[in-house]
Amino acid sequence: MSTLRVAVVDADRDRALMIVDGLKGAFDDIDVIVIGDETGLARRIAEARADVVLLDLASPSRDALEQMAAASGSMERPVAMFVDRSDAETTRAAIEAGVSAYVVDGLEKRRIRAIVEMAISRFHAVARLRAELAATREALSERKTIDRAKGLLMKARGLSEEEAYALLRKTAMEKGRKLADIARALIDAAELLR
Repeated sequence: MSTLRVAVVDADRDRALMIVDGLKGAFDDIDVIVIGDETGLARRIAEARADVVLLDLASPSRDALEQMAAASGSMERPVAMFVDRSDAETTRAAIEAGVSAYVVDGLEKRRIRAIVEMAISRFHAVARLRAELAATREALSERKTIDRAKGLLMKARGLSEEEAYALLRKTAMEKGRKLADIARALIDAAELLR
């Protein structure tokens, strides 16, 4: 297993050191980077090339959450956020910013490993769901494109739906291209001829 790179974001030096100690005591092969303030947070996290981010904020500001969203969006990674107190709006904003674990008043050295592992697991579960959603959307889009191309063939050549599909499929196989690509090319050509 490769070294786990963790960025700890905490303005409080004593808390940051407690987190670092907890991480080094919990993981055998770990590299910890401490970021002491929120200025340029997204850039600094990206520069650290961290695998996981632990964000310890007494009360997260909207700016910190927006920077976390920017940091998570450009190079997605698990984020665990520790806060002293919370409200529904802050919780919602943290989740929208890509926080994998949101821990209220629960920063204890002995719990750090479990929280990091949970954040990583939840991050991967959400990433799988996003990938499945993207694949489903792509399949639906391709299906619509193929249906539209079939309709064009049916109208232009007087084919049945099955014959139009067979013609698209045969052309895709002969050209060594995806069926959806052939359908897109047919639609593009039909639009040029209008």
